[in-house]
Amino acid sequence: MSRLPFDSAVATGRGDDGTTGLLFGGARVYKDDLRTEAFGAVDEAVAALGLARAELAAMDAARTRTPAFTGLGDLVLRIQRELFVVGAELATAPEARDRQRDGETRVSPAMVDDIDAILREMEAGIELPREFVVPGETRASAALEMARTVLRRAERRSVTLALHDETLAAGRLLPYLNRLADLLWILARVAEQGEARESTVARPGRGTATGS
Repeated sequence: MSRLPFDSAVATGRGDDGTTGLLFGGARVYKDDLRTEAFGAVDEAVAALGLARAELAAMDAARTRTPAFTGLGDLVLRIQRELFVVGAELATAPEARDRQRDGETRVSPAMVDDIDAILREMEAGIELPREFVVPGETRASAALEMARTVLRRAERRSVTLALHDETLAAGRLLPYLNRLADLLWILARVAEQGEARESTVARPGRGTATGS
């Protein structure tokens, strides 16, 4: 029964005490629990990727998309959906691992292999910077960089959680997050070069990151 003084299809009021429920197994945990911090950061990464996808869609609407952007929005959406699998694995108590399914509520080896394949393909199609770069050359690339940094935080929180969860440490979730963050950096470069822009380097006076 709702604890709210009104009917709501979304809010229940059960989290008013600072706790939240897990997807599978275990008692309710506090919202600053290691596990909650991990899947909460993944949720943030999904939202940040939504900004990137919206920017790509706006380019489509304005007919400013170049061939380099073909399929990029669809790829971002695919990544967002896969991060729901990551979140599901993180939101599962260790004693309920047997209820998980590869590719649905647990990161599978195939998911990691697919990210590796996409990364290789995308990297082969761009000129790699020779310097550290400063995000913000284009709106789409900046959104992808923001998503990357949020995902790195999700990775850090997951690493901390894995120190207390052997089943998580033995799985494919940590490699997936690591490879995906690398891919997002590559996609930011794809977005820049797709708009015929060069990365801005971190050290002043060094020119562009990609050169001529």
